[in-house]
Amino acid sequence: MAALHPPKVEVFDPAARANIDPKGIVRDVEEYREEPFGLYLARPAPGRAQFHYLESWLVPGLGLRLTDFWFSPGHERDQDFYLDVVRVRRDGPRWVATDLYVDLVLKDKLSLRVIDTDELLEAHAAGLVTAEDAQYALETTYAAVEGLAAHGYDLAAWLSTKDIALTWRRHP
Repeated sequence: MAALHPPKVEVFDPAARANIDPKGIVRDVEEYREEPFGLYLARPAPGRAQFHYLESWLVPGLGLRLTDFWFSPGHERDQDFYLDVVRVRRDGPRWVATDLYVDLVLKDKLSLRVIDTDELLEAHAAGLVTAEDAQYALETTYAAVEGLAAHGYDLAAWLSTKDIALTWRRHP
């Protein structure tokens, strides 16, 4: 179990081509793209042994951040996409995502695992997350699980029912 911590807040600043992580570290972003349903970013991940590049979509209407990690040799994981349950708000041109602990690990068209609900419940019990945010996180998780399961764990098929079409770079 991870150490108890407040929700992590991350800032996405397209105008500055920057991504500010929860520790305040500014990361250069190669590409930002805004669509009616959300925000895309692609950036290198310097200093990370596990992965060297990541692509993410913030999709506020679904309460999700969908990420494709480009894992480094020897650190591969049995997943295609990592979905964080988030609350997204706009702060002028910036997008601000608050991570609500719960994550979904997707093997596209095969399976889905929900992880870290224990962290959400622990954070709520410690007063770090309101009952409203905890309920939002669980309802968001249930909606994603139901949607993905109803479409054979096919991310694109589920999202197409929401008029969302994600585009990704191809791993080299």
